[in-house]
Amino acid sequence: MRLTALLPLLAAVPLFAFPAVATASPGCFDTSVPLTVEEQRLTATLPAGGPAVGPELVRLAGLDPLVAGVKHDLCAARTPRRAERVVTQAGDRLWRTAVDRAQGRRPDLGTLDRFDDRPLYWARLQLSSALRQWAPAFPVPERASLLAAFDRGSRGLDDVRFPLGKTRRVMVSGFDPFQLDGTGVRISNPAGASALQLDGRVLDTPSGPAVVQAVSFPVVWGYFDEGIVEAAYGSALRDRARRPDVLITISQGRPGRFDIERWAGAWRGGFPDNNNVSVTGGVPPAAGWPQPDVQFIETTLPYQRMLAAPAGAYPVNFNQSFCVWPDSAHPGAGTPVCRADAPAAGEIAASGGGGNYLSNESMFRANRIRLGLNLTSVAGGHLHTPVLGEPTDPAALTDPAFESRRQAIAAQVVTLATAAASTSGPETPPQATESPRAALESLPGTVL
Repeated sequence: MRLTALLPLLAAVPLFAFPAVATASPGCFDTSVPLTVEEQRLTATLPAGGPAVGPELVRLAGLDPLVAGVKHDLCAARTPRRAERVVTQAGDRLWRTAVDRAQGRRPDLGTLDRFDDRPLYWARLQLSSALRQWAPAFPVPERASLLAAFDRGSRGLDDVRFPLGKTRRVMVSGFDPFQLDGTGVRISNPAGASALQLDGRVLDTPSGPAVVQAVSFPVVWGYFDEGIVEAAYGSALRDRARRPDVLITISQGRPGRFDIERWAGAWRGGFPDNNNVSVTGGVPPAAGWPQPDVQFIETTLPYQRMLAAPAGAYPVNFNQSFCVWPDSAHPGAGTPVCRADAPAAGEIAASGGGGNYLSNESMFRANRIRLGLNLTSVAGGHLHTPVLGEPTDPAALTDPAFESRRQAIAAQVVTLATAAASTSGPETPPQATESPRAALESLPGTVL
């Protein structure tokens, strides 16, 4: 699948006003080329000091030889064609290596917990910054295309390959870590970790085997503007012979529980992304895709079956909350009205059950394409994982409790995905038992 719409974004991503940082020897890389906000965090250390956190996590996971090898091959490339091959292979190789490591097929790679999603994130940034500052002897007219190809491959978007036949097919998406300033530079995203655990797995369901394909999304508004969600899910849905039966967007949500979200809303609340960019307003359409003009989209996941799945470490809740603006003629003005029934015709979304950040938007966009393609038989919805938190010691990159929580969350995501992959029918929502506003306000990143 091609994400050509992302080229303008990758060519002009938001930059920080600070000087750029070097990524390799100046003989091959021009360190005066500015880096993105995300890339500049590669030099961030913990407040207590120590090595730069991102590169250290890459080293502990045994991915530093891969990163160094790609940089070497970039410097050795003598033609644009060879460089394109290096970059494309690098993205695909990084994703496959991260998946293999996460699923235990690469025990030779480092000492860090194999469930840790952070090395993939930071290795991607190391290589995107190198590609951005790469200064070969020949002109590079298509640097944006190279950046897009690498990013696409390193997120698994070129790796979605479902089998033919009657096998059930499940497509899921996770997210990068976010809120990475201060001690947050250590943050891991259990949704991203779960995606790595699920990619390529065959789940044993009561309806027979189900094959899962996973991708990982950036926590960047601009990528969503350019259609990364539609390109991922829409491309899979358009493949009639291998179309997924179930779509599950996954992100980190509330402390201490899983939430299956009933509603996704068409509103952005402005919480800053990983490039420190804030966006407020309606969710824009994605160019080139059929999509209905709707304010809310309801889940079609078999949530009752998911709620009845074998118990894990955390309770599972069906969250029916949503919020609307009090005056439909003036969205964004006034205090949102939060309820747990169903949106009425003409009401304007202020928040879905999953908030008004990129997690809500991933559900909204994936299922807007599903509806636009008239694939009402495909189940789709969003799963919020519990908040993982950080290692207890503010000077530590990891600890046993931190790792245990992430493993428990990922294991329960596999259980819930297995339940969702079973053949489903219409379900009746249970009565809500939680205050709608309390449900929304408990979400990090929700701005009402």
